[in-house]
Amino acid sequence: MSMEIVETTPPADVQVIKVGGNELDDPAFAARFAMAVAQIKRAGAQLIIVHGGGKELTRLLDALDAPTQFVDGLRVTDAKTRDAALMVLSGLANKRLVAVLLAQGVDAIGLSGLDAGLIRVERLSDALGFVGRPIRVRAALLAAWLAQGLTPVCSPMSLGADGEIYNVNADHAAGAIAGAMDASLLTFLTNVPGVLDRDRSLMPHLSAAQAEALIADGVISGGMIPKVRAALDALDAGVRRVRITDLAGLASDGGTIFTRAA
Repeated sequence: MSMEIVETTPPADVQVIKVGGNELDDPAFAARFAMAVAQIKRAGAQLIIVHGGGKELTRLLDALDAPTQFVDGLRVTDAKTRDAALMVLSGLANKRLVAVLLAQGVDAIGLSGLDAGLIRVERLSDALGFVGRPIRVRAALLAAWLAQGLTPVCSPMSLGADGEIYNVNADHAAGAIAGAMDASLLTFLTNVPGVLDRDRSLMPHLSAAQAEALIADGVISGGMIPKVRAALDALDAGVRRVRITDLAGLASDGGTIFTRAA
């Protein structure tokens, strides 16, 4: 099922940044991230930030004696795990990030895919439980918030057509939002500067076909494969340019840019 986009006229130069919860668990990283966001805002871009949950979620699940299982890199989510994710993602992680952004003068508003039905999802698979795949984004709402000078900070918890709350992979949520907003750039912020070649030099640009070839050749390997797959999935969702970079690259416009064509 393809994702439905609610028609709107997105504002110019919208960028989406996805930041992982593991990075945000470090207060020093979070502060530097907020400084980089403020710098990008001052340069004229309108930003939407999507974030994950990180170690806080694992700690809460341990405290609740809820085992953590993964299938194909996605967390198996029963009702207890879903509720824990809701507490961490839409509570602690979201509001901490909003706080550090406000401290840097960024007029951030914390929300989730649940709020106003921003992201609607369908169940990804029975094996994963309450894990959703985005099928609809209310882009007009995001455009309205951006027009007010606000920076939406989104947790990926979203609402299913069945009325249930679902956990959504933050990469998938960011790709859906970027596609719906016709974003000029979607950045996946990681702990690596980008994709490196065999000589460990940064490759500043890759087409989708080149990236697939590098995976097949083993140049892109290990933990970089899911990062690149997320970038390629976002291109499939209609995003024009996708970047993988680290915090230094975010601040200096570095990293590896992916596009559909060479």
